[in-house]
Amino acid sequence: MFVPAAGDWRPPADCTLVMPAVSVGNVGQLAIDLIISSLEMIKVGYFYTDCLVPMVGNNPYATNDEHAKELCINAEVYAGPEKKLAVLQIRSPLIKKKSRAFCQALTSWIKECAFTRVVVISSSHAYQRDDSQLLGTPFRYLVTPALQTLVENTLKTLEWKEMEKISLYSDINEEEKKISIPGGGFTKQLFKDCCSAGIPMAVVLKFCSEGDNIPDAFALLDHINRWLNLLDHRVSNL
Repeated sequence: MFVPAAGDWRPPADCTLVMPAVSVGNVGQLAIDLIISSLEMIKVGYFYTDCLVPMVGNNPYATNDEHAKELCINAEVYAGPEKKLAVLQIRSPLIKKKSRAFCQALTSWIKECAFTRVVVISSSHAYQRDDSQLLGTPFRYLVTPALQTLVENTLKTLEWKEMEKISLYSDINEEEKKISIPGGGFTKQLFKDCCSAGIPMAVVLKFCSEGDNIPDAFALLDHINRWLNLLDHRVSNL
């Protein structure tokens, strides 16, 4: 449930929502931090849910002592009206067996807000790639049918690579291959729910390993920026 910080915030028309999945190396969350801090986005509310581990801390984007006294919690919404952009930052993991309930709450809110498109930034274990995924770019994408026709030509122009369906066992025919995102947290569940609900959503992810994942976040956001044009410069130049 969305709780506005002040007043009654509503997303503007043609607004895009960008959010992370809690996944390998926290790459999505790091990328969201880059977006919020780079665009100096304003906190407009909270996403209240009992599905996330409770947490509270100081304002991570504080630029002075006064702002540093502000508190942040596990799921907050930020907005950049000039870019018709909203961002949901998630700072704690899901409670066990709460993934489905969390995804259902998210899809309900997304439909209520009527976002033009939703972009989920995620990651997946590099060591669990299929043989076909070992060569070439480490980036992959998925789009729901509701978004497919709108972005198909753009993604082809960018030469992006769609996430492959793979077989988890030998001797599996093509029809039985499935999407697998090991280490992707709730990414696959949310994607399936958005497909069923007719929500225009894209998943953009990077294969990576746990460790210092700041370079992965920079690289993934640069990759996404080629499509969404969120920033006027390469993130790696920050």
